Amino acid sequence: MSPADLGRALIVILLWGLNFVVIKIGLDGLPPMLLGATRFTLAAIPAVFFIRRPKVPLRWLLAYGMTISFGQFAFLFSAMDNGMPAGLASLALQSQAFFTLLLAAALIGEKVRAHNLIGLLVAAAGLLFIGLHSGTSMTLTGLALTLCAALMWACGNIITKRVGQVDLTALVVWGSLVPPLPFFAMSLWLEGPERISQALTHISGSSIFALIYLAFGATLLGYGLWSRLLSRYPAGQVAPFSMLVPVIGLSSAALLLGESLSALQLVGTALVMGGLVINVFGGRLRRGSAQVLATASVSDSSQPMIRSASARD
Repeated sequence: MSPADLGRALIVILLWGLNFVVIKIGLDGLPPMLLGATRFTLAAIPAVFFIRRPKVPLRWLLAYGMTISFGQFAFLFSAMDNGMPAGLASLALQSQAFFTLLLAAALIGEKVRAHNLIGLLVAAAGLLFIGLHSGTSMTLTGLALTLCAALMWACGNIITKRVGQVDLTALVVWGSLVPPLPFFAMSLWLEGPERISQALTHISGSSIFALIYLAFGATLLGYGLWSRLLSRYPAGQVAPFSMLVPVIGLSSAALLLGESLSALQLVGTALVMGGLVINVFGGRLRRGSAQVLATASVSDSSQPMIRSASARD
């Protein structure tokens, strides 16, 4: 990867890692469903007038928008509004990798390797450690809602696999047209017209900053750069960068929001990160070990021939 593209990858990871702190800032001024509605309205308009619609059937575009955009962020914003810390949210959301793995195996017949299962079990143990220490710093409701958000993200990943090769930026922009209506409907139902009016008429500068960041930074710029990297390099070379998102998320939440983890949550965090590493790199390590063993086997088998030749000489 060129230095310029490496810089782009790090910009994306920084944008997505800081995203969780910004969500927390946005939720201070706007209720979760209204935050989702305004975020995706800004992400879709006016971008849809400049980006051509992706060649995806309407039913799949709707399904993508309802899962990875509406479903994921309705659950995530609700989770963070119900006691889920920004740093731990950035970590728990990465369980989407394992939900994607299981859904792909169940729905489209992809194989689950031994290292995938090991990584899943290690990460699950980490989430259990984190969940056992819920309380003032984190609620079980917040963790459960974050895992639901991860499941919605995984469903969106399966839909993306189903539609095949597509312009990711165009898919994100046009998919962003889908969630505003259900978000507004949920906001009217759960938050009520009075709370909506109060939030919009007294919107603060920090809330406006959060909306601009979420719509244009994390969504349009982030996915735009990410799709550019995916178009230039193999997915296996680009995807591992996403494991840095919870690192940025946890450290930025600690620095900017004063969040801290208990000893048990630190153990859980290490296990979840370890599970992600095993899931992504376990296959490569296994193949590398097999190649080393094969090379050693060939080397050992050649020794008798060498000794025989030396004896003849």
